Amino acid sequence: MKDIAIVAFTQSRHSAEENGLSETEMLLPLITGVKEQVGVSRFDFTCSGSNDYLLGAPFSFVSALDAVGAWPPISESHVEMDGAWALYEAWVKMQYADIETALVYGFGKPSQGSLREILARGYDPYYLAPLGIDAVSMAALQARAYLARSGAKEGDLTAIAARSRAAGRDNPFALSLDDPAADAPYDVAPLRVHDVAPEADGAAVVVLATGDKVAEISARTGLTPAWIRGIDHRADPHSPGVRDLSVSPSARLAGQKAGAAGVEVAELHVQYSHEELILREALDLGDDVVVNPSGGPLAANPMMAAGLIRIGEAAARIHRGENRRTLGHATSGPCLQQNLVAVLEA
Repeated sequence: MKDIAIVAFTQSRHSAEENGLSETEMLLPLITGVKEQVGVSRFDFTCSGSNDYLLGAPFSFVSALDAVGAWPPISESHVEMDGAWALYEAWVKMQYADIETALVYGFGKPSQGSLREILARGYDPYYLAPLGIDAVSMAALQARAYLARSGAKEGDLTAIAARSRAAGRDNPFALSLDDPAADAPYDVAPLRVHDVAPEADGAAVVVLATGDKVAEISARTGLTPAWIRGIDHRADPHSPGVRDLSVSPSARLAGQKAGAAGVEVAELHVQYSHEELILREALDLGDDVVVNPSGGPLAANPMMAAGLIRIGEAAARIHRGENRRTLGHATSGPCLQQNLVAVLEA
């Protein structure tokens, strides 16, 4: 296996101003800036993640290639998933192909429609979608199942939301959010409005490198490379009715395969407060592991980029020399159906 490192990471600022930008306008400054940072104008491979339903057009990722520069022709691929899965494809491609650099990005604009209804379009079209259940209601079913099994209280969820928003205030890329109130109204019980990640338009870009390119780029940027020591993704059954929603077997297996033991920091793709408790249990994260010091998605949730941002934030802590072993996590589908775990080391 080749040693592959994340050598650069950048993301858009999540604010109301971003909502007026097109996908290309969001991506262009990020991709241009990262090219200048690493000193590479053309990458050996490019992979992106987005969602046609979210953008309201087929093959919507093609227009975003204007930000990359598709001429002369480039080697390019796309996943209809969060950008974290684009990173996984690029990592696999680098393992067997003769390439040394890869550009990975994810982007989305949930401001263009009702995100909770759009996400429901991915449910089983025969048995689940006809029920008309939206994404937040589905998450509330899981939250209720977890609270009933574990004995946790709604106050535990509020504490997670409060900690995440407080951390987000120190992150210039997060939204500016008020502290949650214990008597805040329910969105869908038992989830209160602060337990649901705030939607944001946004994008993120990561650069992967291997071989001599790692040392070359790191010397130019002055950043410690974040080596991908383990990466794996697993899926639970598509129908939530055939699984125990209070646990996440796929997250547990992905964490075991990726080697999650011994991490100092974990950036978790938590779109609802209760998911942090389920993932902590599945990944066996003790109280000594710092979770979502960036604020996580509960401080800003740019759909189709939030998972890639979790890996990028985990890498950035190594880049800055703050930690030596971190974990980035991404999820997709209803009730933590699919989970990807990446373990990074200095």
